[in-house]
Amino acid sequence: MRSWKNSRADAPRWEPKGETKINKIAVLFLLLAGCAGIPENVKPVDNFKLEKYLGQWYEIARLDHSFERGLSRVTASYSLRDDGGVRVLNRGYSEKEKKWKEAEGKAFFVNRPDQGYLKVSFFGPFYGSYIVFELDHEAYQYALVCGPNKSYLWILARSPKITQELTDMLIAKAATAGFETSKLIFVDHP
Repeated sequence: MRSWKNSRADAPRWEPKGETKINKIAVLFLLLAGCAGIPENVKPVDNFKLEKYLGQWYEIARLDHSFERGLSRVTASYSLRDDGGVRVLNRGYSEKEKKWKEAEGKAFFVNRPDQGYLKVSFFGPFYGSYIVFELDHEAYQYALVCGPNKSYLWILARSPKITQELTDMLIAKAATAGFETSKLIFVDHP
């Protein structure tokens, strides 16, 4: 008498022909599309003016992630590209390696150019969200920025130091949106 296990092993397997590759591509597309999403309780700013946002920003604080781990004196510089996008140049100093590290990327608006919602890429065709959800609309002196989920958060400013009052206000806004602000790393700018 044959067991169920043996009889199942002898049964022919059904495999869709041609659809498997399409299904894999669809899953990959959905995963990548999720990288350009907006986290819950986050709303990109409206009345965003790219020309005022361009230039150099200092990273005041961030949530930890591997691509900036151990870096101090971190800045982000934004300039226009010939194709209408934004050139992104992130720079930070590795005290451990005693050298500057840079990453150059490109960003494009996702919906409208007056909304602080862009997609950014530092390698190939892979994009992630860049969402400005708090901004000094008058002078563009500070910004609160996140990525596609709550594990990416940056406090940016035009100068390397900001007041404690402003820091507290930005942290409170991020906490209200659901970010783990107790895990923020404050960046050293000697």
